[in-house]
Amino acid sequence: MIELRGVTKAYHGRRKTTFVANNLNHIFPSGESIALLGRNGAGKSTLLGMIAGTVKPDHGEIIRHGRVSYPVGFAGSFHPDLTGAQNARFVARIYGVDSDGLVEFVRKFAGLGHHYHLPFRSYSSGMRSRLAFGVSMGIPFDTYLVDEVTSVGDASFRAKSQAVFKKRMESAGAIVVSHSMDLMKALCTSGAVLENGRLFYYERVERAVEHYENMLLGKKPPRRRPAAPG
Repeated sequence: MIELRGVTKAYHGRRKTTFVANNLNHIFPSGESIALLGRNGAGKSTLLGMIAGTVKPDHGEIIRHGRVSYPVGFAGSFHPDLTGAQNARFVARIYGVDSDGLVEFVRKFAGLGHHYHLPFRSYSSGMRSRLAFGVSMGIPFDTYLVDEVTSVGDASFRAKSQAVFKKRMESAGAIVVSHSMDLMKALCTSGAVLENGRLFYYERVERAVEHYENMLLGKKPPRRRPAAPG
């Protein structure tokens, strides 16, 4: 379970202040796979970063119950001079999991070939995402934060990624960001829409997708109060 208590985050431009979160109060329940939807620039990745602890809110606090992953697809925590395998081993030590086991899991999953033993700085963006997703899926988190990474790679790798993700969801929860509504419906059970610093939560992912699509078309979404605790 993840609790947002009065969370505020804003970016101040010359003429305008843009709110990513405007006094958000919400509980993401345990064991659910939640689609996080919103326009480009709404702040979905920033919200994931705040939940992960890599981005600090301006005000408020975030309470994390259980082990929460870093945003899968975010490779900023990997050392550029270490190889993929060495980075996997380093992360394993941080989270207290078997390092040999994680290195082998990522080797089989990510399919990086000989690049797995080359410096991370030499990787393409797709290779970095595959490594990040593999490392995260190899660690038993209670909540996975996923940012677009399941769309990386060819059809075979995407199918493998989704299969591993669904397996993890049998014993964990997730907050997922993606521009693919079909993927969201396939992976998630509930949804939340981030709009102008407010969060609208729906117990059925289809309703969240409806809100999001109406928003893009300029239609009024179904009457719904912003999310609040409980």
